[in-house]
Amino acid sequence: MNTLNKPYIDRLLRCPDVSFFLFGPRGSGKSTWLRHVLPSALYLDLLDASLFLELSGDPHRLEAMAASLPDKAWIILDEIQKIPALLDEVHRLIEKRNWRLALCGSSARKLRRGGANLLAGRAITVNMESFSAVELGKALDLDSSLEWGLLPVVQMEPEQAPDILAAYLDTHMREEIRQEGLLRNVPPFMRFMSIARQLNGQAVNMQQTDKKYPWPDHS
Repeated sequence: MNTLNKPYIDRLLRCPDVSFFLFGPRGSGKSTWLRHVLPSALYLDLLDASLFLELSGDPHRLEAMAASLPDKAWIILDEIQKIPALLDEVHRLIEKRNWRLALCGSSARKLRRGGANLLAGRAITVNMESFSAVELGKALDLDSSLEWGLLPVVQMEPEQAPDILAAYLDTHMREEIRQEGLLRNVPPFMRFMSIARQLNGQAVNMQQTDKKYPWPDHS
């Protein structure tokens, strides 16, 4: 099993020239990519407790924090779903100050469900997924990737893949499923996840499938 030794893997995703939302699964490398493609941007991480408290209490503080930036400068707001109300201020600053903002989060659904201002076309939406085989190139370990997936957090530490994915699933269940009330009965869902995990990556026997469920004849 090979461990990636490159500090950064080039992604196929290209940075837009205008303000954008960046969504994608947890651990897919969104923050790392943003820091790489926008190295001169003002980076504001809303997981920082003090910053979160400051901006959630007074969203207008964002303009003061970026006051020295020139026209068309970039600002990165990581974990934007933590303060949906901040998007009203973002909307105002895009128009007033002509700054460009990269708004990063793991869930567009949380913003939509909360009635957040999605900027009415002033920011495009791009999505980041796990690594692709093309991105990994010669570093791709096919057997490991089929067994454990292509999340960067797994690819960087393949020996720890079982523990990483167990913690990943626990976080997903707690923050994305239970807290949002999207699932009433958790145990059946967990049994489904166990079955899906076992079947993932297995070859599909199309000959056997055709016998049981023949394809419709559209001729």
